[in-house]
Amino acid sequence: MAIHVRDAVEDDVAAIREIFQSCYGGEYPYQQFLDPQCLKKLVFADDTVLLVAEDDANGRVIGTASVVLDIGAWGDLVAEFGRLAVHAEARGRGVGRLLMQGRIDRVRDRIHVGIVENRVAHPFSQRISGENGFVPVGFLPLKLKFQKRESVALFVQHFGDAVALRRNHPRIIPEVYPIAERALSNCGMRCDLIVETGAVPYPHLEDYELQQLTTRGYATLLRFQRGRVHQREVFGPVRLHYGLFQIRARNSHYLLALSDGQVVGGVGVMIDEYERSVRIFELITLDERPVRFLLSAVERACRTDWDVDYVEVDVNAHSPRMQQTLLQLGFHPVGYVPAMAFHDVERFDVVKMARLNVPAPDRDAALVPEAKPFASLVLDGLERHDVMPRVAAALPQIGVFRGMTDEQSEVVASVCTVTEFAAGTRIYQQGHPSSRLYLVLEGRIDVQVGADFRKVGSAEAGECLGEMSLLSQPCHSATAVAGSPVTAAVLSHEKLREVVDRRPDIGVIVYRNLAEGLGQKLRRLDETVTGRPVAAPAGQVSSWEEMQ
Repeated sequence: MAIHVRDAVEDDVAAIREIFQSCYGGEYPYQQFLDPQCLKKLVFADDTVLLVAEDDANGRVIGTASVVLDIGAWGDLVAEFGRLAVHAEARGRGVGRLLMQGRIDRVRDRIHVGIVENRVAHPFSQRISGENGFVPVGFLPLKLKFQKRESVALFVQHFGDAVALRRNHPRIIPEVYPIAERALSNCGMRCDLIVETGAVPYPHLEDYELQQLTTRGYATLLRFQRGRVHQREVFGPVRLHYGLFQIRARNSHYLLALSDGQVVGGVGVMIDEYERSVRIFELITLDERPVRFLLSAVERACRTDWDVDYVEVDVNAHSPRMQQTLLQLGFHPVGYVPAMAFHDVERFDVVKMARLNVPAPDRDAALVPEAKPFASLVLDGLERHDVMPRVAAALPQIGVFRGMTDEQSEVVASVCTVTEFAAGTRIYQQGHPSSRLYLVLEGRIDVQVGADFRKVGSAEAGECLGEMSLLSQPCHSATAVAGSPVTAAVLSHEKLREVVDRRPDIGVIVYRNLAEGLGQKLRRLDETVTGRPVAAPAGQVSSWEEMQ
């Protein structure tokens, strides 16, 4: 039987509503698709294309789909292909594919970038997207809220001159590279990424006041060019110059940073109370100093005031400092969209970064093979992040890091890697070069010496091995073996040096403690030679290896 796709008209409203009820029951979270008045508005809206699939045999509407044309800022020409639903009684007839083809045909001359956020409870919409030219570029963990939170697979397709207008050679931090490289490959683009290994995050300053934007602060913020006209590091669907009415109409507002009563910056956020999600869409500052303060204020408000589960921000792929700052604030790269945002005369790649304030999802998503690598990359990153607070909490208890503030501990923890060792694994060997510190999070590491591997001690949760490697990189004086399954945070000499280069305040603490620790060891050696007993310094957690 023939099925044809056409534009929806007012008389289709009841049928569209019935389709969503047949698919989701009365508990569909997006109530506008169950509300006849809201559906009528969508039929006549200029910024939405609403289609239906009609069965020619009986004239019945059996499917619907839409395209939202304004998910980016004016001029971005970015559209979201969403809300595809087929009546339960009409499945298996190719209705979804026809609706996707119909949407592409109607908007291909009006957009540069098409986005699809496919559910992962089943693979059907992912397959339809793939069959019609969309490719996976990310995995957004627990972004949507249905009866429970659900992840989505992010797909994209470029149209018109999007690729021709793309700005080349994005500058990204190492943590973004795996997702970005795969996304570019999927989009058929050459990997022209420049990896910035030494990107310096914005400074941590707290000497500002925080308040919400009112008409009083609007004109002042509008005069700032950084982040609004030049150096745009964050992209979104709303911008300050759209006016307060448009900002409030989209349930958006700005938090302002004030210094001595004067506005020095602002950050725009969209809050979805039902989804319990926030999107950061614009960051405007007089200079770089308030940047981290404003982002930290949003992150803190999401956890303590707004009861938010999911926070998302689209970051300029040419802004490694912003990427690094957000990474330190607990955001993770979850997607990479080439040529997504238009600015001046070019299209910029976008790094999608997200922060979860709820436990990470299980690895049970129903994904097509092309989307699975993105899910693995994102979930691996989230799992590493889950242990970072434990690393940051444990660091000040170690002699070399004693005296650091919570913020300084978080900075050091962010450059640690978390590694698991099976019981019996040799972690390092006596006589081999030493260049890493190991902080035990779970399990036990045994320390052995000599050809007979005689056990002389062990390090358990909260203790470390290899402090002196951070100072002089000597050869190991003992062998370390996992005495049980071990989870350890690993800090390399190279990573510590990078932190010290950009944060001298941390370097002062680390090298002062290392010097004091070395002095204490020399005193113990002297006391041993003279025959007097040695008392361990109060509160010090020692490295077993340096005791040998």
